[in-house]
Amino acid sequence: MAYRILIADDQKMVRQMFEVAVRASDNYEIAGMAETPEEAVEICLSTKIDLAIMDVVMGSGKDGLDAAEEIKKHRSDIKILLVTSMPEVSYIDRAKKIGVDSFWYKEIQEQPLLEIMDRTMAGESVYPMRVPAVRFGNIVSTELTDCEIEVLRELVTGASNKEIGERLYMSASTVKRHISDMLVKTGFKSRLQLAIRARSGGLVINNKADE
Repeated sequence: MAYRILIADDQKMVRQMFEVAVRASDNYEIAGMAETPEEAVEICLSTKIDLAIMDVVMGSGKDGLDAAEEIKKHRSDIKILLVTSMPEVSYIDRAKKIGVDSFWYKEIQEQPLLEIMDRTMAGESVYPMRVPAVRFGNIVSTELTDCEIEVLRELVTGASNKEIGERLYMSASTVKRHISDMLVKTGFKSRLQLAIRARSGGLVINNKADE
């Protein structure tokens, strides 16, 4: 019997790409399509689904991680494979904490999607070996420290040094130093440019920036 698959992505072209991959194997059949996290949750809770393939970012109030958490809360038997092209490092940590079964980067594709699906349905938890490195000014993203990434994630919300410091339990002067170090490394001219490039490139995503 073929496994029943839900495909959830806000972009029609991506949904079609996943559909082609799924239909290439007799082990799977399409049981549902969703454009939003909310639709994905509704289908999973009302339909027999064995594996949900969901994008992390789907342009609505919730994201794929929120949907995965809700699905796992009510239907722990459903396997979840999250996919993304965003290099935001916190996604993998959140996914593991929620209990997401597997994670796949669209751009890196260390292993073919069908192989990840097969291994996930066989009971494995498959995660990428590395987070994608992206060009960020004069450097690549992996040259930033963990502290700099955390400061950058708060910076994209428009927060002041004092506000960032309070959120991250560090002084405003330490925040200022981290921002100055990042400006030197990247060659960007201002904290605004730093934040805009980080956000537009998907290096850090902070939902507070969209509120």
